[in-house]
Order: sequence, then C-alpha cells, then structure tokens
Amino acid sequence: MAQGVLAVIFPSRGEIPLSAYEALTAGKALASALGEPFDAALVAGSKGEGFAKDLAARGPGKVHLFENPAFENFSDEAFSAPLKRLIEKDGYARVVMASTINGRLLAARLSAALNAGIAADVWGISAEGGRVAAKRGLYGGNLIGDYAFGSERQVILIQPLSFERAQPQGTPGQVVKADSVPGTPRARFVSFEPAPPGEIDLGSAERVVSGGRGLGNPEGFKMIRELAQLLGAAVGASRAVVDSGWIPYRNQVGLTGRTVRPKLYIACGISGQIQHLAGMASAANIVSINTDPDCPMMKMASIAVPGDVNEIVPQFIAELKKRKG
Repeated sequence: MAQGVLAVIFPSRGEIPLSAYEALTAGKALASALGEPFDAALVAGSKGEGFAKDLAARGPGKVHLFENPAFENFSDEAFSAPLKRLIEKDGYARVVMASTINGRLLAARLSAALNAGIAADVWGISAEGGRVAAKRGLYGGNLIGDYAFGSERQVILIQPLSFERAQPQGTPGQVVKADSVPGTPRARFVSFEPAPPGEIDLGSAERVVSGGRGLGNPEGFKMIRELAQLLGAAVGASRAVVDSGWIPYRNQVGLTGRTVRPKLYIACGISGQIQHLAGMASAANIVSINTDPDCPMMKMASIAVPGDVNEIVPQFIAELKKRKG
C-alpha cells in the first residue's frame, strides 16, 4: 500500500519561490499526522545541488534531485514523466506542492497520470485513521469546503500564505540523484517577459495594492505602483482594467486571474464584482477606497474610505513619505 508524503518543488526564473517553503511545512505536518515519511522532489535545470541542499535542511528526510537542461523552463509534460516514475517506484501516497499557476498545471497532469484525487487552494490539512482531509474556500471564501479523498493517492495544492515557511533545522536530509529523463513536451518554450525590476510576485505577497476602473485611465497605475513600492506590496488589478489594456494580465486578481491571500489588500477604485472578490476575499485586512459607499468592496472592507482614489491615494503616498523621512 502506498504511503509517504512527497513535496514537489521547482525553481522559477532561477529561484526557489517562497510558496515552495510553505508547501514543505504543510507536507511535513501532514506526514507527522499520518506517521509517514516526508521527502521532497526538486526539478531543476541548473544549480540543483545548491537548491537541494537548502531544501534538505528544511525538514525532508530525503530530497530527490531531478537535474536536466530540459527542466530549465517549466513544462508540465517534461516534469510529470520522471515524477510519476519516482512516485510509483518509491510508493508515495501524497503529493504536495504550491498552488501557483504552474503548480496547478503540473498537479493536474500528475493527478491524471496517477489516478489520484486532487484539491487546489488548500489552506488546512488534517489526517485521522490514515485518511486525509483538506479545507479550502468556496464561493469567494464565503463557505469552507471539507474534502475527503477516496483515492489511494492524493495531490494537494497549498494556498500561498496559508502555512509558515519552512526554516533550516538541525541535521539535513539526504540528497539523492534521481532518474532525470524528461517527458516529451508537445509545447515548446518561446520566450519569457520579466516583470518590471523590483516588482513583488502577486501570488505570494503579504501586501497587495490593486487598481480598478475608478482610477479613470491607465496613468492612474503610476500612483498605485508608487504606493505599492512604499508599502513593499505587489500590484494587483481588476479584470476590467486588464481587459482594457491598462496593465498586464499577470496583475489580474480574480476568478480568471490570480488568487491572493495577503495580510493587507488595498482596493483602489474597485467596485467588487463577484469575479474579483473570489480572488481576494480571504485577505486578512481589506481597505477599500471608492466613491460608491454601497458597492460590494466597500461593504466587505475592514476599513472603507469613501472618496475619489485620485485624491486620497496621493495623500496616502505623501504621508508615507513623510513618515519614512
């Protein structure tokens, strides 16, 4: 019978994402609750030895290192084949990874290949009698869903910022070279367009400043970016302004964009359509600035600030600059 928890991790643009360390914490907690081994699998195109040693110091008993130039750029087809072989050969029952865009792609392919149950955007895991249950939000976070798995194997995607990031511990785990023959992808990597220098990744940000139609025009995002920079926050946006070409899709928060769970979410000129609320309703604290005091975002907000964002946000910026000297 399959048993053991495997955290799957892969670098993004030459770095281990912070959300991967959260998946390590979740995986180790699940393994402890089940009384099963906890290991990790690292898929890297280069610098694999250094990354593997870092991960091995953060809780796994063993880190399986898949290193091949073919893994330099993400490919769910290339990554899934060697991972499937490892999971079946070593008999892992649970696979845990961060619920990022690429994580979802890889998890879906692994789930189908392994005939495993899958749950995404999970923020709570429990185990009793050898059975695993997962908690995730439903309907924009208004309901909590409890999921029990009927399959022998499970694939669980961890919602960023739901668990603490694993820290270096005592004796590091073992690093083992794994069979790194990639699958054959039908899609090919063409190019990568980087985010502006210094921009914080939206999916793992603890603070987010988002702009919507209330900004009036694309130029309004200049002050949104300035406020975000002063707060050490990521820049978000509503679907309406993304569709209008005011800001790239990578900044979109919502059901068809990114799901975020920050400690602070500042909504500037966003009315709060259900599509947008579904992507940010789990934020710990919400500040809404809007001329319509009755819009959904203002009603949901921890702090509702009625008024024109183009007048209020510059005041925020000026006060922050004053306090920062």
